[in-house]
Amino acid sequence: MPAPKTPIVFIHGLWMHSDSWTPWLEYFDRAGFAPIAPGWPGDGRDPAATRANAEALNNRGIAEVTEHYTKYIADLPAPPIVVGHSFGGLIAQQLLAAGSAIGGIAIAPAQCRGVYVLPPVQLRSVGRILAKPWSSRKTWSHTADSYHRVFGNAISRAESDQLFRQYAIPAPAKPLFQLALANVSPKSEAAVDVHAVRGPLLLIAGAEDRATPPAVVRAQYRLQQRNPGVTELKVLDGRGHSMVADHCWHNLADLSLDFLSSHKLGPEE
Repeated sequence: MPAPKTPIVFIHGLWMHSDSWTPWLEYFDRAGFAPIAPGWPGDGRDPAATRANAEALNNRGIAEVTEHYTKYIADLPAPPIVVGHSFGGLIAQQLLAAGSAIGGIAIAPAQCRGVYVLPPVQLRSVGRILAKPWSSRKTWSHTADSYHRVFGNAISRAESDQLFRQYAIPAPAKPLFQLALANVSPKSEAAVDVHAVRGPLLLIAGAEDRATPPAVVRAQYRLQQRNPGVTELKVLDGRGHSMVADHCWHNLADLSLDFLSSHKLGPEE
């Protein structure tokens, strides 16, 4: 009887529906894993349903989303690998530190507590939201223009607009405010225990990313190097925040699979 396949849980970030992971699910299924991409609490079954009921995402914070995935993982037949993008990358690191996963990949992860780098380009990306503190309990949606500036700046406008139509959803503003206060809040929900015993972790940054610039990911890498577990960093030239869903997604998937295989987290192991 063949051994059960290793689960991989894919976690999206703000403004992208879990449908954006569909090519990854097919890729990792063919590679011998058991991939799944559950959405955040409040997400609809698809982007259209999520847009039609944006209120369901109001006031969703980091701890609630992490607990949602913790409970989901607890029902899986085996401990999974976690792969997260943006805020999903932060949540993946929290799940890995908590022992809920055997390995993790954080792609353009939102910064955790302890990261003090704030590149101007990142501040410009979220400044309009943070300038309205009364919106912290509500959702915020990109326009096609702002999506191209923040997510799709490294791809053509036509491809950016296609991704926007296909995957973009409203997102709760609360996690952004939690990040803004992370380093002055002793009990910040954006904290990651970088000293916890954990499995291998790969951090991936896009050199042209405006939402999570490479300096932010490098700062997280330096924090994670305090951990005795394997920590690796890859910075991809020419890639922006949309890299998990745009035409270069396969390069990231190959890189992720190579990392898992090199650390004996592949299906043959």
